[in-house]
Amino acid sequence: MRPWLRHLVLQVRRNSRGFCGSPGQPAPLPVPQKIVATWEAISLGRQPVPEYFNFAHDVLDVWSRLEEAGHRPPNPAFWWVNGTGAEIKWSFEELGKQSRKAANVLEGACGLQPGDRMMLVLPRLPEWWLVSVACMRTGVVMIPGVTQLTEKDLKYRLQASRAKSIITSDSLAPRVDAISAECPSLQTKLLVSDSDSRPGWLNFRELLREAPTEHNCLRTKSRDPLAIYFTSGTTGAPKMVEHSQSSYGLGFVASGRRWVALTESDIFWNTTDTGWVKAAWTLFSAWPNGACIFVHELPRVDAKVILNTLSTFPITTLCCVPTIFRLLVQEDLTRYQFQSLRHCLTGGEALNPDVREKWKRQTSVELYEGYGQSETVVICANPKGMKIKSGSMGKAFPPYDVQIVNDEGNVLPPGEEGNVAIRIRPTRPFCFFNCYLDNPEKTAASEQGDFYITGDRARMDKDGYFWFMGRNDDVINSSSYRIGPVEVESALAEHPAVLESAVVSSPDPIRGEVVKAFIVLTPDYSSHDPEALTRELQEHVKRVTAPYKYPRKVNIRVSRTAKDGFWKDPKE
Repeated sequence: MRPWLRHLVLQVRRNSRGFCGSPGQPAPLPVPQKIVATWEAISLGRQPVPEYFNFAHDVLDVWSRLEEAGHRPPNPAFWWVNGTGAEIKWSFEELGKQSRKAANVLEGACGLQPGDRMMLVLPRLPEWWLVSVACMRTGVVMIPGVTQLTEKDLKYRLQASRAKSIITSDSLAPRVDAISAECPSLQTKLLVSDSDSRPGWLNFRELLREAPTEHNCLRTKSRDPLAIYFTSGTTGAPKMVEHSQSSYGLGFVASGRRWVALTESDIFWNTTDTGWVKAAWTLFSAWPNGACIFVHELPRVDAKVILNTLSTFPITTLCCVPTIFRLLVQEDLTRYQFQSLRHCLTGGEALNPDVREKWKRQTSVELYEGYGQSETVVICANPKGMKIKSGSMGKAFPPYDVQIVNDEGNVLPPGEEGNVAIRIRPTRPFCFFNCYLDNPEKTAASEQGDFYITGDRARMDKDGYFWFMGRNDDVINSSSYRIGPVEVESALAEHPAVLESAVVSSPDPIRGEVVKAFIVLTPDYSSHDPEALTRELQEHVKRVTAPYKYPRKVNIRVSRTAKDGFWKDPKE
């Protein structure tokens, strides 16, 4: 770390645990803008990444000191509601206190050590954010997962990651119990529940209440692992994407400031599921900029609930996937008054220009689209203040050098369609995934020449705007859920009615794309009612794999070995 940067940070952290300094009163604090500007400069690639970095200690605890000194508005750092009256607000100080208690639970009751892995499979509950920060404090690698994971999904992820612990809720605990005996690495199971204890599980809330508030944050290196995300591909099972303490911890500061346009006065609501990378993107873009993260438990997506929440609470910044905005613009938005809303963002799938125009016309708030992947931070975006070309993903976002290349890795001229690629040689951007864990072949296959190949196809116009054209593989993007066709085909193959199946993407006006399955039946099922069998197969896929992967469209064909072959395309 450069001397002037060390001096700047030490002013804030003097007398904190783990840092040198004489006892006594803390030194005068610099203004928050100066600290954020330092983090932003690193995020943009204008200053070197420090050798050591820990988001909990070097960002959250710094904001706690700034807050204590009156250098931040009285907004909470975290604000959670459940829609039925329950509400939790934490300042940065309280967040620090609670996350240190949670860190003691992980190290104590769970016996976790730095480098151990922990699955987090929770709905939108405050504990997800607490445990995420606790993992950072202890050096435990977090592995978020969506709550729709089935027993098969959980078993695969626990076995592949060799996770030593899992934290989940009452509704998912039975699924974990059903497969935990087949996961030899799994040592402790944490339950987030107010009910009585469950055999074989530790009650996290009880342990948290009794845990001490003092904890020494681990001094992690910037390249130490922070998180693992499972991402779907065209073939095979989901792959493990590993990110470092700095790739996420510092990689989102600039996009949080410039694309999400956050300041210490903002209250930011991202409706995403905690299992997706966008939940982490929110955490690592909001808190470095001193903003408040707002969370609604939102057990299911409901347009009216979202609109009423925007009308009730002083939310300044909203991020939803395009699918949700497509639902919102179908409502009569003139019935709602968004007193505080000033900035809206979207990403995860292509935004229809018509949706953007309807939202802007009825709310007077622009929609700013961005683009990224599990392997990266923000690749392209429409920062606030930049001219928007409707339908475009925006321009390359620093520190990435984004180009359109052909299959040999050669840069194509403006206007030509090709592969969206990020330059990784001679210098690999720090805000980039470490690798596909335990899969060097996949890691190598993702690179071509000097570039990382995203798997998406686009064109770049003469002004540097990128226009998404589609995937160059068969991955289906439905409501921002990435679905590998092989995963669905494998689930269908387990049903005795299915002789063969082929799964493809099909256009949908709300979800963008949906899963469509072409199925050849075995002779024994040739006389079954197609409508009833379609429903049976859909329910079967929901049970075998995550429910969001089930085929919403099914095209059934009787096996050629049956007497009368035919195609039947039942209604959805």
